[in-house]
Amino acid sequence: MRLKLISCEILLREMCHVVARSPHTIDIEFLPKGLHDIAGQGMCGKIQEAVDRAGGGSYDAVLLGYLLCGMGVEGLTARSQPLVVPRGHDCITLFLGSRRGYQEYFENNPGTYFKTSGWIERGRDLSQPGADTLSTKFGLPRSFEELVERYGEDNARYLWETLGQYTKNYWKLVFIEMGIEPNGDFEEATRREAQEAGMEFEKLAGRLTLFEKLVSGDWDEEDFLVVPPGRRIVATHDERVIAAEEAS
Repeated sequence: MRLKLISCEILLREMCHVVARSPHTIDIEFLPKGLHDIAGQGMCGKIQEAVDRAGGGSYDAVLLGYLLCGMGVEGLTARSQPLVVPRGHDCITLFLGSRRGYQEYFENNPGTYFKTSGWIERGRDLSQPGADTLSTKFGLPRSFEELVERYGEDNARYLWETLGQYTKNYWKLVFIEMGIEPNGDFEEATRREAQEAGMEFEKLAGRLTLFEKLVSGDWDEEDFLVVPPGRRIVATHDERVIAAEEAS
């Protein structure tokens, strides 16, 4: 197959690693992490532009290196080829290898904030779209409780992390090691940040399983949503996370 991968740059190292080993021909486009600061329809619009650029029948499918991501893919529409999207609320699902694994860890370790090589090297000092950022839209500071009341717990957790306020509601900082890091610098940076913030540090072994399945074409219904042309992504607010419906 010939595939197009559109991904958040946070996943750059992992995506490049698995694409190099994929049996398929894959063209990659990375979008800036700053889109998460727009969230919602603004983020969806930018991803839709990238999806539309991949149209015209050149690809058998368009793969997304995004999950629900603060409702950032809701409304995204498949055009002339299918869209393939991992099921999950945020990219930690990808790094830990499954929704179930992420959920179990989170339930047993509330108050945990996760870091990966991508979040460390690309998560700060980025060019952000100024007028549309969350800080402009909502004002800072905003309490975690206010976000839960307005957006629900899952989305509130994601937005709070994006706003960089995690030290007020998190007590553990976890570095997810994916096995492709060039050295121990990323782990050491996370360990140092935890110490400075007075947080507990932990290292977890990540899994490339979902990354590999995405680029190999192993799109089982449990882990992936395949959106046929003419349909769009909607949030389901259940264990499926996302589904496809007719585009209006």
